[in-house]
Amino acid sequence: MINELPDRVDVPFWFDPLCPWAWITSRWLLEVEQVRPVRADWRIMSLAYLNLDQRQGKGLSEDYRELMTRAWGPVRVCSAAAEHGGRRVLGPLYTAIGTRFHHHRRRDDPAVLPEALAEVGLPDSLAAAAMSTDFDQLIKDSHHEAFDEVGLDVGTPVLRIGGTVLFGPVITPAPRGEAAGRLWDGLVMVAGTDGFFELKRTRDRKPSFE
Repeated sequence: MINELPDRVDVPFWFDPLCPWAWITSRWLLEVEQVRPVRADWRIMSLAYLNLDQRQGKGLSEDYRELMTRAWGPVRVCSAAAEHGGRRVLGPLYTAIGTRFHHHRRRDDPAVLPEALAEVGLPDSLAAAAMSTDFDQLIKDSHHEAFDEVGLDVGTPVLRIGGTVLFGPVITPAPRGEAAGRLWDGLVMVAGTDGFFELKRTRDRKPSFE
């Protein structure tokens, strides 16, 4: 049982609320919490900042540029919420936003952010941060904690295991129970291997949120 596990190790996990792949990986990490002595340490990154600023928009279609411009909104709200209530609010808020974005398919619904804030007991007025640049430097600072180490040729999800920052795992659907724990064990092994960089195969299916 979860309360029988020894002291937990924090696992920093950087997410952008808009990314479906990060969402699936985050649900996997919550499963890992049930079977291994770890605890998710939720942190924010920005796909908009990564793609439009750091990568200078190279190779992006006009549709994707527009998506990235809109991607600032949710992560700004997350940053404002963390400033208001502390970083501990990020996990519940990410779940509230992500459920609406990815399970309910309401990514373009402006009601999602105030609803999600209200669900976790935060003032819905924080939704106004979506249109403000006041929190952008805080977002960038959190973003750089990961991407200064993992590099710019990846996206989200990003997590830290011990002293190693890794992109991934990119999975669908999220493994459950002990299967989630076994995947975690494998990541611990590769993260502890000096000089390990990459395992990859071509994705042949869309994200599944089951």
